Amino acid sequence: MVEELAVHGGDLEAARVALVRRAVPDVMALFAASRVGGRYEHSEFPPTASILKKASQKGADQIWEGRPKWRSEELFQAARQGHLTLEVTALDMNAAYLSALKAWLPIGKLVHSEGDYHDPKRSGVHRVTPAVWKEPDLPSPLGARKEPGDLWITEPTLRLLLRCAKLGLCDAPVIHESWTSGASEGLLEKLRRALAEIRKEAMEQDDELTTEYVKAMYSKFVSTIGESSANRDIRRPDWMHIIRSQAFANLWMKAHKAHTAGLTVVQMSGTDELHVAGTWQEVFSEGRELNQVKAKSLYTLGN
Repeated sequence: MVEELAVHGGDLEAARVALVRRAVPDVMALFAASRVGGRYEHSEFPPTASILKKASQKGADQIWEGRPKWRSEELFQAARQGHLTLEVTALDMNAAYLSALKAWLPIGKLVHSEGDYHDPKRSGVHRVTPAVWKEPDLPSPLGARKEPGDLWITEPTLRLLLRCAKLGLCDAPVIHESWTSGASEGLLEKLRRALAEIRKEAMEQDDELTTEYVKAMYSKFVSTIGESSANRDIRRPDWMHIIRSQAFANLWMKAHKAHTAGLTVVQMSGTDELHVAGTWQEVFSEGRELNQVKAKSLYTLGN
């Protein structure tokens, strides 16, 4: 950072642009260093399973990541009719994709299997028939999907659905077929910890340049490890989908925590936005660290 500032004559914006441009090769070099001496030898260019191949160059594959876009229609309808007034806080989850690097990732190439069985030591994508979600006070773990029937989901979404079934929130999904590999939750753990530590030190020193650089590193890592021409060091579309889905699953767990603690969940969307009514400070710690949340805005629903 000091070198970039010197090169650009102290121009913060020019240094920021240069660092963001370097983010992909830098984070891949850090990832390679973090894997030295690792327990597992992961595959960087395994054959891409058919289900993960894009239908066209600009199209998408068939994987549903579970991205949420939800609000409590009952609350909003009551507010529109003048029956309800709520003071709502929009909470922001810090560094959602950085936290999501802690996910069960396939180590090698994905292998096809059939049958309604989930092996917790494996990870991948699964074609399932989900149960109907009937909880009006919580968003569906499937996110904004409206179409009924079978769909391909990732490991974090499947594990979240199975967890919801154990909690009695829904029936378990029926698994029809899977593409999986032996898995580990620690493949990106050293990388995650290194980035988290740099981010923490930068924030303690009010170093926004380094903070932005770290954000670019982990966000671009996630966005380019699939089929992106911006990253020639790895091709793991399964990892990309799984990390994104893990971020959405983590957000859902925050909503469930809020609901269980007695807060009213009003809205949830994207990777990091949760709107709640109630004394949220008794449930979540406020701050900029990974295990904390920030209050983005306050508004009154029904006014």
